Amino acid sequence: MRRLLRTLAASAFACLLLPLSAAPGSATTTSVQASPIGMTSGFYTDPSSGPAAWAAANPGDGRAAAIRDNIASRPMARWFGAWSGDIGAAVGSYVGAADAADKLPVLIAYNIPGRDACGGHSGGGAGTPAAYRSWISAFASAIGSRPALVVIEPDSLGDFSCLSQAQIAERNGMLRGALAQFRDRAPNTWTYLDAGNPAWIGAATMAQHLDGAGARDAHGFSLNISNYLTTGENTAYGNAINSALSSSYGYTKTYVVDTSRNGNGSNGQWCNPGGRRIGAVSQTGGGGGGGAEMLLWLKTPGESDGNCGVGGGSAAGQFLPEVAYKMIYGY
Repeated sequence: MRRLLRTLAASAFACLLLPLSAAPGSATTTSVQASPIGMTSGFYTDPSSGPAAWAAANPGDGRAAAIRDNIASRPMARWFGAWSGDIGAAVGSYVGAADAADKLPVLIAYNIPGRDACGGHSGGGAGTPAAYRSWISAFASAIGSRPALVVIEPDSLGDFSCLSQAQIAERNGMLRGALAQFRDRAPNTWTYLDAGNPAWIGAATMAQHLDGAGARDAHGFSLNISNYLTTGENTAYGNAINSALSSSYGYTKTYVVDTSRNGNGSNGQWCNPGGRRIGAVSQTGGGGGGGAEMLLWLKTPGESDGNCGVGGGSAAGQFLPEVAYKMIYGY
């Protein structure tokens, strides 16, 4: 009954999340559909996250309680790629667990061919565009009618300087196809294309990249994934992207900001810099963030960015308890 009542109210709730400029006849393309937020009772906390698994396996470690209470107990996104195995089974299991708890899961699809073309630490992805189309179709189908938030392919629009024009066109086709799969197979999922961060690409250029990748068909875009820039810097960037989208393409989009590791802001480095701190916990309404639809923990604090910085010798995605512990306190 609780889910039914929320579903009946969800479309009205979705209207409240539209940009203030979205008056009747305005150019925004954010569709009014059942809100996955209104269909659930808060964000899902993954009991099998890297921090949770480490804390459970190391109860006698002096860092375990702090990591459990300050990181593992917080709602965070789960990333899916080739390491997930059968993607339909992996996504279905995760979304099913969240649905059973009446919570909203946040998922990240990270398997596009040529992934992380510029950074290199997280390179890989599906072997061919055809393989990716099959993978992302199974991903969307596994969610089905259950509520979810999905960020599609972090870094994919920021890497254009490392791709040829043919590769850019191919990538845009895959991203547009991915959005279509979620639209058709996962009607209660909000999708977000990734728009990088304000220290990477100018707002007007990113608006062009978003439009080319089919942003009209996405619910919104994401900012600051796996980076450290402040929420204020990101909301200024997000608002600038929307200004460029509006002036050049006639629409705007909502956006979310990854606050998982931006509590101390950035020191100019992106790959495992020291002295960083966890940021505002996942929340709707942007937490006073100046225009963001939501603040989300999209990167898991303590997971390595690659073999660099304070994570020297580690692999991207590897959980590092000492890095996590220091990130709680900001040193």
